[in-house]
Amino acid sequence: MGFFDKLKQGLSKTKSSFDSKMNNVFSTFRKVDENLLEELEEILIMSDIGIETSTDIVAKLRDRIKKENIKDVEMVKEALREEMVKILSENDNELKLETKPSVILVVGVNGVGKTTSIGKIANNLKKEGKKVVIAAADTFRAAAVEQLEIWANRANCDIIKRNEGTDPASVIFDAIKTAKANNADVLICDTAGRLHNKKYLMDELLKIEKVVEKELPEATKEVLLVLDATTGQNAIQQVKAFKETTPLTGIVLTKLDGTAKGGVVLGIVNENKIPVKFIGIGEQIEDMERFDAKDFAKAII
Repeated sequence: MGFFDKLKQGLSKTKSSFDSKMNNVFSTFRKVDENLLEELEEILIMSDIGIETSTDIVAKLRDRIKKENIKDVEMVKEALREEMVKILSENDNELKLETKPSVILVVGVNGVGKTTSIGKIANNLKKEGKKVVIAAADTFRAAAVEQLEIWANRANCDIIKRNEGTDPASVIFDAIKTAKANNADVLICDTAGRLHNKKYLMDELLKIEKVVEKELPEATKEVLLVLDATTGQNAIQQVKAFKETTPLTGIVLTKLDGTAKGGVVLGIVNENKIPVKFIGIGEQIEDMERFDAKDFAKAII
């Protein structure tokens, strides 16, 4: 099965929820008018896209209907898909790995699928021919290092680890030395699953960033926030909280196959102006790919 087919299958709950409401509106309203737009706005809000983003989309649709003199409800549907693609394409979602090594810092709260995402991203990069080193710097959570080691072995990547409770910044320091010595292309750094209100954990993240800055000042750096799509609107709040502490460059969205709340992607991108770079739609190591706005919009509508 190709990834687009997997994506369609993974987003089936979101699509089913979205389409049933959409089809009901488009069969009820034969005329393109304000009543149709109000119903569409309500559907978008109920699909976890969020009030702010839903209002923006409908305002743009209203302008297009007027300018392009749209009379056909099917053309409204097509315009809606195009507006979604515009939002999702507004920020560059290419992974920036321009130096050798480049660094990917992975952050997020516990339980969102951070460890599995690192393994899947490492596997994805390996398939592209890149040499990857993983730093197990989540030294505060019991069994976090062991879990990451399992995924590193699956992806056939080197892993730098230390005992539980070790200073995370020292693990990153050792991993940078290894990445340089092994001529690695990418260093992926796990970090402690943190809540934004845990100041000591946020301080640890700042220490890690300082080590990376000092040891690899010229390196291209990505800071990816892993989010669980099933949490819906709460995911948007997590982005806002993490943004206050660390300069996020992208989102990794997991568990899209387990939710009808896939529409939250639009709210996350529109409200935070941060691109989605990877999406996970399954439990296998291959079930994560680079994000494609057109494929995503097509899979939903």
